[in-house]
Amino acid sequence: HVDGNMCASATGVVRLQSRRKAEMFLVRTDGFSCTREKVTESSLAFTHPSTQQQMLMWKSPPKTVLLLKKLGDELMEEAKEVASFLHHQEKMNVLVEPDVHDIFARIPGYGFVQTFYTQDTSDLHERVDFVACLGGDGVILHASNLFRTSVPPVVSFNLGSLGFLTSHNFEGFRQDLRAVIHGNNTLGVYITLRMRLRCEIFRNGKAMPGKVFDVLNEVVVDRGSNPYLSKIECYEHNHLITKVQGDGVIVATPTGSTAYSTAAGGSMVHPNVPCMLFTPICPHSLSFRPVILPDSARLELKIPDDARSNAWVSFDGKRRQQLSRGDSVQISMSQHPLPTVNKSDQTGDWFRSLIRCLNWNERLDQKAL
Repeated sequence: HVDGNMCASATGVVRLQSRRKAEMFLVRTDGFSCTREKVTESSLAFTHPSTQQQMLMWKSPPKTVLLLKKLGDELMEEAKEVASFLHHQEKMNVLVEPDVHDIFARIPGYGFVQTFYTQDTSDLHERVDFVACLGGDGVILHASNLFRTSVPPVVSFNLGSLGFLTSHNFEGFRQDLRAVIHGNNTLGVYITLRMRLRCEIFRNGKAMPGKVFDVLNEVVVDRGSNPYLSKIECYEHNHLITKVQGDGVIVATPTGSTAYSTAAGGSMVHPNVPCMLFTPICPHSLSFRPVILPDSARLELKIPDDARSNAWVSFDGKRRQQLSRGDSVQISMSQHPLPTVNKSDQTGDWFRSLIRCLNWNERLDQKAL
């Protein structure tokens, strides 16, 4: 028998000297600053999940709402219903985009609807408490584009063709908007903080003025109409990790994982997972599989000088522009996520969208033996 503070050897039993374990610290760094945490009892452990469900709570009641819809006359009747409800019953200021305001201005009884200047939206987030979207996913992407920095909470109503991100049905808009405004008669409402990517175009190693974009879904570098394979050098924190030779490459957020990235063979990732998806488009290689990188990654997609042709870049499928040889796109996590209001909770909403929009794992049940 050997006691707990003894060990056996070839020559007999040797008593161990008891001592305390060395103290341990965990240093977290983002590359610019560090924080130090003492590790209790030298045991590494999570105190709580790093991606818990978030809840929205108002310190004071919201006063101003931005109402977004598809441009044109489509969905105007629905927009009138929502604007009238918010102004007359909830006593809120209602803002719309200038083009939509021109339509409201011709309708008697809607003089309360206000607008803003689209030339400068830098302070729009300071004037708007939350955003109500009528339409499909494109309206939410448009909301992301309107707010280049901080984004107010977004509640979206499914009036589009697919509506993967729009979890609220329009028929219950009054109840859902009351829940957002008054905190669902409890503490608040559940939200999902959807990560965005900050993308910046560089030429000859220098940032190009006005070429900074925040994307919610993905940034895509592709060969366009060129007959040659694209050749794209991919760096992470200035280290070359691979070269893409194919139709192009997608860098997507978890929110964008179920869009173009999934069509190109990438994984479907829960929107609360902090990561970036790196998905090649038709690579001319049998071993080039998509990968998932941490949200701390700093990527650079560069068109090398020996590439056969130029490439093209697009941000959330828009603002497409050419990349010449030597140009690059630098990609990192944006400090400002896009918060969307959940219908129930972030996981339930996501799985319902997978099933409703993509028929995920839909099949007939096996019969019992």
